[in-house]
Amino acid sequence: MSETIGEMILPGTYIEVRAEGLIGVGGIATGNVGVVGTANRGPVGKVVVLGSYAEAVETFGPYDRWADPPLVVDPLHPFTPPLTLTRTLEQLFKGGASTVYAVRIANGSPAAMSWKVESAPASLPSDASILFTLTAKSPGTWANAIVVALDAPAGQPATLTLTLGKTKESFSGSTAAELASAVAAGSRLVDVSNLATGSTPPPQSIVPSPTAGGPDGATAGTTEVASGLGFLANQAVNIVVVGGLAAKEVAGTVLAHLEQTENDGQERLAVLGASSDEPAKLFADDSSKGSNPRLILVAPGLVADDAARAGEANPAVKLPGAYAAALVAGRLATLAPHVSLTNKDVAADDLTTDYSRAQQKQLLGHQVLVLQKNLGIRVLKGITTDTGAFRQISVRRIVDYAKAGVRIGANPYIGRLNNLRVRAALKATLDGFLSGMVLDEMLTGYKLDVTATRAQEITGQAIVTMLLQPTFSIDFVKVIMNLE
Repeated sequence: MSETIGEMILPGTYIEVRAEGLIGVGGIATGNVGVVGTANRGPVGKVVVLGSYAEAVETFGPYDRWADPPLVVDPLHPFTPPLTLTRTLEQLFKGGASTVYAVRIANGSPAAMSWKVESAPASLPSDASILFTLTAKSPGTWANAIVVALDAPAGQPATLTLTLGKTKESFSGSTAAELASAVAAGSRLVDVSNLATGSTPPPQSIVPSPTAGGPDGATAGTTEVASGLGFLANQAVNIVVVGGLAAKEVAGTVLAHLEQTENDGQERLAVLGASSDEPAKLFADDSSKGSNPRLILVAPGLVADDAARAGEANPAVKLPGAYAAALVAGRLATLAPHVSLTNKDVAADDLTTDYSRAQQKQLLGHQVLVLQKNLGIRVLKGITTDTGAFRQISVRRIVDYAKAGVRIGANPYIGRLNNLRVRAALKATLDGFLSGMVLDEMLTGYKLDVTATRAQEITGQAIVTMLLQPTFSIDFVKVIMNLE
């Protein structure tokens, strides 16, 4: 029998259960990071959830060798920027991120490498002899290095071997259908398509596609970034990073994304890197974008070992501010909303610039989050680019946490009776959540009221009025010494 009484016609006992008093606020994610960038492997335009850097390399492939742009632009030999996604993920996980929503973006339409499995020997190619086609799991140049070998002795099952670096896959089948089925079920490198129907002869040769996989679309710009961020719009993301691109290039695109997601109830922060370590150029290119309580601008760049240079005498390279932003975003993801980034250490080997005290004051005056050398590498002051109420990152995160909790707590009451009993239950739910924030030291205090006039009851409105007192961090310690 339903727990809500609809009608009482037949004699009997009818019980109505009112469960409003058991509604509470569940867990709220605060450290999920969303990132977009270019890679040579992995699905394009699809969100992939990662929990470690090893998963990142497995999904999107290793990054290429870091190359600085030439001083003189040569139109005959245009500079191709390095791939950004895996390198950015390296810094995110190095910073401490544990859950990352990654989207591969690409300029153009990268092709996937493919191979035809044929019944005729390689010396006698024929389109009519195609038994099935192998296609790399994802587009890009990564699959061009796959070595496909076929061993088909007469009267015995054929064996197909796929080798990529240290990864080796082997499949066997007496017929083309059996071999294709084994590859389709077990391969992590290729997919199977165009399987011939009917009675087919055994496979005899492998014919690679004359067109190699790729290009990787490394020159992705703001259009591709906007598309990638669109895939993250409905994900449970709290912090957003754009791989390899500076604030001056993508700030407008990212701010539009932040505005949209805030209007949709998916509040988040963006951490972007400065375009230059030089303060004057930084102020002109990046700070001129204006203040925003959801935007964090990081400087300077950082020095890190390049995995693509492993074994060389000097594997360290200088990375721009976009990668320092990823490191800071990873560190921010480890902190509770009310814990400030100020004076927190980050796992950087070195910085590309060691700012003087005067330069640090300049940068802080322009709301730039500065990294400094102080018993390692530390955040000088955890600030957004906002010049108003949300200068401290922690205050912005506390308010976003409160908004998420109130939304989760209030949504189950939509459609319930708008009377004193239900409004009291709603108040109790929100009161329990906010008191928890006080115990967790996110708030120093709050006031809460849930009301509705008769006119508001008629229009279906319950009015929740809240006064929150967020916790602020200590930025300065002033000491007065009195000597006698």
